[in-house]
Amino acid sequence: MASKTKKELLDVKHSLEKIEQQFETFQILNENGEVVNEAAMPELSNEQLQELMRRMVYTRILDQRSISLNRQGRLGFYAPTAGQEASQLASQFALEKEDFILPGYRDVPQLIWHGLPLYQAFLWSRGHFQGGQIPEGVNVIPPQIIIGAQYVQAAGVALGMKKRGAKSVAITYTGDGGASQGDFYEGINFAGAFKAPAIFIVQNNRFAISTPVEKQSAAKTIAQKAVAAGIPGIQVDGMDPLAVYVAVRDARKRAINGEGPTLIETLTYRYGPHTMAGDDPTRYRSADLDNEWEKKDPIVRFRKFLENKGIWNEEMENEIIEKAKEDIKEAIKKADEAPKQKVTDLMSIMYEEMPYYLKEQYEIYKEKESK
Repeated sequence: MASKTKKELLDVKHSLEKIEQQFETFQILNENGEVVNEAAMPELSNEQLQELMRRMVYTRILDQRSISLNRQGRLGFYAPTAGQEASQLASQFALEKEDFILPGYRDVPQLIWHGLPLYQAFLWSRGHFQGGQIPEGVNVIPPQIIIGAQYVQAAGVALGMKKRGAKSVAITYTGDGGASQGDFYEGINFAGAFKAPAIFIVQNNRFAISTPVEKQSAAKTIAQKAVAAGIPGIQVDGMDPLAVYVAVRDARKRAINGEGPTLIETLTYRYGPHTMAGDDPTRYRSADLDNEWEKKDPIVRFRKFLENKGIWNEEMENEIIEKAKEDIKEAIKKADEAPKQKVTDLMSIMYEEMPYYLKEQYEIYKEKESK
């Protein structure tokens, strides 16, 4: 009996090793911007490649300005995005307008490029209710603060799309910490069981606030967790915009063809703190690790690739930098001009029909605001 148990344990070990071997990191561009996987190169025009680069540069400037605005007290909650531009923007670049984005709180850039006005993104950061009033035709929801909750919501949205026969997908994002949440497993399992057209992205930036990914799970990859849900999983170099684009493009094709969801793990890194609310990354990240990942900067990598093709130069980059600065200046001014938020505003828009116990409070606050 003992030897049989030992054999069973060895079989399990070998099975796990086999699973882990299946999840090698998918890459097209190496750190030097060189193509290392010619067969996987997407058929993007020069104009499309330039547009993706513009969005990445623009978003890096937006991140820098947002950090400054936060320190000035002109923005509220803010989660830095530098380092994750390829993971965020190349994934959104593979979507269509009718697709639905369910973001985490670091995923504001995807919402902006999907159609959310920049000034509303600033208002959302301030906690102003107008920041959550999504314009008609912009298929996004406000960023989710509860870690991983958007995974369950994405499964539901995707199932609704399937029932309506829509040729669109629901895409959602979380971090490596979110992959340790119960909602993560429930979302991918539900979507897998019903073959819902969903794309689940885990942006593995190595630290869930301050906990190293190695201490969050015994799994060698997050991508392999897809096996338990019976859905495809892929680990992608999240600093490589072309690899991210291809992974999401292919996952979208599978979804709209009725083949169900895909789990995509993007290996990436956030260069700044977890949020601007007092996090100090030097307490849990070494300078050597930071330096290692700075060499993988997605913008530097993509810039080298485009320059080698002769379709990008310093003048073009400076032009988009100035454009970003001007847009941000106008957007924050528009956000400043938003009407002052009142308690009665929040109470009146929270429910379609206000509960009886709030009606009395509403009248009390309304009287106070009139004085």
